[in-house]
Amino acid sequence: MKIYKEAGIGMNIQLSNRVSKVTPSSTLAITAKAKELKQNGLDVIGLGAGEPDFNTPENIIEAASRSMKEGHTKYTATGGLPELKKAIIGKLQRDQGLDYKPAEIIVTNGAKHALYTLFQVILDEGDEVIIPAPYWVSYPEQVKLAGGKPVYIAGEESQHFKITAQQLKAAITQKTKAVIINSPSNPTGMIYTKEELEEIGEVCLRHNIVVVSDEIYEKLLYDGNQHVSIAEISPELKAITVIINGVSKSHSMTGWRIGYAAGDEAIIKAMTDVASHSTSNPAAASQYGAIEAYNGTQEPVERMRQAFEERMNIIYKKLNEIPGVTCLKPQGAFYLYPNVMEAARITGYEDVDSFVGALLEEALVAVVPGSSFGSPENIRLSYATALESLEEAIRRIHSFVKEKSR
Repeated sequence: MKIYKEAGIGMNIQLSNRVSKVTPSSTLAITAKAKELKQNGLDVIGLGAGEPDFNTPENIIEAASRSMKEGHTKYTATGGLPELKKAIIGKLQRDQGLDYKPAEIIVTNGAKHALYTLFQVILDEGDEVIIPAPYWVSYPEQVKLAGGKPVYIAGEESQHFKITAQQLKAAITQKTKAVIINSPSNPTGMIYTKEELEEIGEVCLRHNIVVVSDEIYEKLLYDGNQHVSIAEISPELKAITVIINGVSKSHSMTGWRIGYAAGDEAIIKAMTDVASHSTSNPAAASQYGAIEAYNGTQEPVERMRQAFEERMNIIYKKLNEIPGVTCLKPQGAFYLYPNVMEAARITGYEDVDSFVGALLEEALVAVVPGSSFGSPENIRLSYATALESLEEAIRRIHSFVKEKSR
């Protein structure tokens, strides 16, 4: 061993160019920092995590446990259990009126893995993917890892953080391969209407680009808003759309790692081939749990949605009472996305990132800066935590701004 160290073996390994371009997940970094401070005895309130604070419903836990006791602990088909594919097909038919064949479905290790694998199979070096901003932090990194180039379109606050068909058309080039539509959105909570999706869809059809429709938050909707999948608008749009979804947010199953993609059979086959060489298959017990999630009672899903809506309505009002803070009311998901640029300015900080750092260090509240999502004047607060903690967090932010701006 001493000889190896003296020879310097392993000290000059060069990482690949593609991985050197990847930025670590800021949301996970914020959550890790908050946990570290908590472990040091500080009373930190973390509003950075993107997962429900409810436990997985008991019927799902029981189904997974039962599957293991019955011996279902081995490899499954790479693309997922036939019974789970059938359950997903049933869900898509019930909720969106869409018909898919088993060959048009792949079950993956979370929706994130579905997205990652999709980009691996549709992108060549230099292909462009249009990403509306604000965007979920992993979209650009996954595109870059596949050799693609992220192209950003700003969804302005005046447009409720959504892009228009005209903006999309102007951004398309000969290298454009896909556009990502995330509705309801992480981080903004905004929803695209059917009319907006129709206009965007016309542009996509005219230019023959793939629509990546991330619908992971579709069950978390408020104030009577409805989710519309762009794939349900017409058979032609369904043909060019790949739906990404899963049980993580809807059924509070983030740790179970079950997502899926539904789309063109050739794309799904290619994704399955890639998965066969990377993950083999999603965990068997998790798949049996997901079967129950889709086929069993949906009452726990609705109870969780109602709890989120109640929290959002209370916190949204209190948040807008803070000097220098303005916030659009979210229509779905479980995030508030206020503009805090004026609050940062009146408290003596030159940018929101510095303001966020001070909030964590001095007020002991962890939020995610909007720069991570492509909109540096905002912050993201998750209300997937107890109402008491949320109210205390808003009180601390309010006190911090009030004291610093004197």
